[in-house]
Amino acid sequence: MKPIKHFIMMVALLLLGNAALYADAAKGQKVYLKKFKSQFDMNGAKFAALHSQDEWEELFEDDAEAFIQEFSERFPKAAPYLSNPKTLKKIMLIQDFVIEYANDSGNVPSC
Repeated sequence: MKPIKHFIMMVALLLLGNAALYADAAKGQKVYLKKFKSQFDMNGAKFAALHSQDEWEELFEDDAEAFIQEFSERFPKAAPYLSNPKTLKKIMLIQDFVIEYANDSGNVPSC
């Protein structure tokens, strides 16, 4: 009886873990649509497809310094918004979203 109970618990934890990962990407997608879509003038699918998963991970290292630099250069009108310290938390929230839907992920967001 104990092995069955352990197996059920492990399956439940795996399912909950996957749901949590999806929730982070979904939250990041929501933040992108509300806060960044107007800054970058492109939908979330196009934005996430700008880089591969590894490239996105590099851009978000060191408090997203490379992300802020790249997108401030690409979109000069967004530079003041991106360099605002209050925006850093929002930038970090979209990390899971863009990695989940990067150009090499095979996933396409619904935005």
